[in-house]
Amino acid sequence: MYQMLDPSTLRVLVTGATSGIGASTARRFARAGAHVVGTGRRADRLIALRDELGPRFHPLELDVRDNSAVTTALAALPEAFAGLNVVFANAGLALGLEPAHRARLDDWEDMVDTNIKGLLYTVRATLPGMVERGEGHVVFTGSVAGDYPYPGGNAYGGTKAFVKQYALNLIADLAGTGVRVTNIEPGMVETEFSLVRFHGDADRSDTVYANTQPLSGEDIAEQIFFCCTTPRHVNINRLQVFPTAQTFSPFTIKRG
Repeated sequence: MYQMLDPSTLRVLVTGATSGIGASTARRFARAGAHVVGTGRRADRLIALRDELGPRFHPLELDVRDNSAVTTALAALPEAFAGLNVVFANAGLALGLEPAHRARLDDWEDMVDTNIKGLLYTVRATLPGMVERGEGHVVFTGSVAGDYPYPGGNAYGGTKAFVKQYALNLIADLAGTGVRVTNIEPGMVETEFSLVRFHGDADRSDTVYANTQPLSGEDIAEQIFFCCTTPRHVNINRLQVFPTAQTFSPFTIKRG
């Protein structure tokens, strides 16, 4: 019989746990018996998750863009949550959908600070411990935008291409250490993603998901849970997940 890992042996860090894929993943692991540290900037949502999930969930108000805060907070985890062996560097966002020549520079900077630098700070604060202990798993929320360009995806797609390549290079660095790396690359997922992208414009956000069936946060959480509970000799490098209703864009050809 194929022997999956016992999730009760996992101590999981989920950044960006206040909504969407992060919240769904925190729930999936905690309900399976793992100890989960959930981070985010909205303390009220983290407290609500703790009330929902009980003592296996540890809320940690944290902005991953602040390297000093990340390092300090993760070094001071309670004993039951220390010794992390799954790190889900999930915190990220898209801002704007304007073409590059009209995009807001501060949106680009926010995406780089969160999607790239925040991810790097999270990994650097947790990876040495996993290598020292000889086991662990780093998981990223990538995106199909890291492979397939679309109008308005400019800086966001660039950040996710970085995540994809960084994950592959980590795999190369970590050969023989017992630490696994997986990049989860979703297509359309109905979360607060579009609401954030359009700066709170709910009407515009709703049009993204109208008359179709996108993925849910729970769909992606299930894929993450599977990747992290496969036997330790198995590493799923990349997992790209589309809703059935979505596929690649055709080439754009301007005529005349």
